[in-house]
Amino acid sequence: MKGTAFLKLDTPALLVDLDRMEHNLRFMQEKAALAGVRLRPHTKTHRTPAIAKIQEAMGATGITVAKLGEAEIMASEGLDDIFIANEIVGPIKLERLKRLMKRVRRLAVGVDHPVHVEMLSRAMEGEPFFLDVLIDVETGDPRTGISPGGATLELARRVAGAPGLRLRGIYTHDGQSYDAETIEEVRAINRQSQKRLLETADLLRRSGIPVEEISVGSTPSLLVDGIEQGITEIRPGTYVFLDADQAQLIGTTAYCAQTVLVTVISRPTPERVVLDAGTKSLTYYVQDKGVTRASGHGRLKDYPDVFLDRMSDEHSSFDIPVNSGLAFSIGDKIEIIPNHACPTTNLHEFIHGVRNGRIEVTWPVLCRGKSQ
Repeated sequence: MKGTAFLKLDTPALLVDLDRMEHNLRFMQEKAALAGVRLRPHTKTHRTPAIAKIQEAMGATGITVAKLGEAEIMASEGLDDIFIANEIVGPIKLERLKRLMKRVRRLAVGVDHPVHVEMLSRAMEGEPFFLDVLIDVETGDPRTGISPGGATLELARRVAGAPGLRLRGIYTHDGQSYDAETIEEVRAINRQSQKRLLETADLLRRSGIPVEEISVGSTPSLLVDGIEQGITEIRPGTYVFLDADQAQLIGTTAYCAQTVLVTVISRPTPERVVLDAGTKSLTYYVQDKGVTRASGHGRLKDYPDVFLDRMSDEHSSFDIPVNSGLAFSIGDKIEIIPNHACPTTNLHEFIHGVRNGRIEVTWPVLCRGKSQ
C-alpha cells in the first residue's frame, strides 16, 4: 500500500505520523545524550520490532519489554540486548527464559523479593552463563518494587551470593507521576524518585556491592524534567507516540503521532456522531486524576477540544459542540488520538506509517497479544 493516500484505508486503522514520531525519538535521544545516560526505550508502547530497530539506529542502547512473550518476539527479529522490567515467576516461564538467554547477546530481568532470587538461581543451576538481575525498587508507585535503602541492600546481598546470577543494578518506575496535579508536582516526583534510587545505590556501593546500572522510567517525568547526575539509564515508552493523556501534560497535541482512522457510520440525532471504532479498536482507558487526565475516551486530531464521550464494543460517539460550526456526514473519515497509546497499539495487527498524507510503510505489530 506504499504511496496510497491514507484516507483510502478501510477503518478502523492504526496510523502513525512518521514526522511526529521521528521528532519524539530525536527529542528523547538528545535528552539522554546531553545527560550522558543510556536510553533503553520501553517497547510496550509500539510492540513492533521494526520501530525498536529505528530506536536503536538513532542511538538507543537495547530495549525494555514488559513481558517474556514480547522479549521472545523481539529476539526472533534480531534485537539482542533486552531488559524484561518485570518479575519472571513459575517453571514454564523460567524454562522459556533459559532458552531466550541462548538467543540474545545480553538479557536482564527484574526481582523484588528473595523468592525471585531463589527461583532464578535454581533455574540457572548448571548453566554455563550468568543471568543479569536488576532489583525493582519502589519509589512511590505502589505496584511492584522493594523499599529503597536497607531492604534493597539485603536483597542485593542475596543476589550477589546466588549461583548463576549477576547483579547489574537497580531500577524504578515513577508511575505516580501520572497522578500528579501539576507539572511542578511531576518534577518533584521525578527528582524524589531519582534521589531515593541514587541514595540506595550509594548505600549498596558503600557496602561493597557494585552497582553498574541505575535505571529510571516514566514518560511524564522525562518530558518535563531532567535527569540527575549519577543516573545511568532512562526507560520511557509512551514518548515514541505520545497520546491524549501526554498532550494534557505538555499542553498540545502537536506531537501526538498515533491516531486511529475511523469512519462516521451514523448520525442518529442532529448532534450525535457515531463512529465504527469501539473498545476493540480504541482503548477505553481514562486516567482517574492528575495533570495527565484527558476527558472522554480519546480526542479528535483535527478538533482536539472534542472528545469521545460514549464507547461500546464496536462503536464510539461524540456530540458536536453547540455553536461550533462543525459538520460531519456519514462516510466521513476522522482521526482519533487515543487517551493511552500502549493498549491501543495492542488492539491492531498493523501500524501504517504516514508522511505527507500517504502511506510510507506498514509494520506488523508482531508483539500484539504477547502478554505471557
